[in-house]
Amino acid sequence: MASKTYTNGDVTILWQPEKCIHSGVCVKTLPQVYNPKEKPWIKPENATSQALINQVALCPSGALSIKN
Repeated sequence: MASKTYTNGDVTILWQPEKCIHSGVCVKTLPQVYNPKEKPWIKPENATSQALINQVALCPSGALSIKN
């Protein structure tokens, strides 16, 4: 399965596009980070590491995870 990573230098988000079915949750929770109209659509530098961790925990499809 293809995946992409995005980092703010502290936290790395792993995104699996094939699993993503509820991107609206991301956009509503952290619109400054997730904008599907832009490339890249995930800009983790626009939020604190803790905000990113909290938001990824809310991902209903499991498409987002924190890479260790």
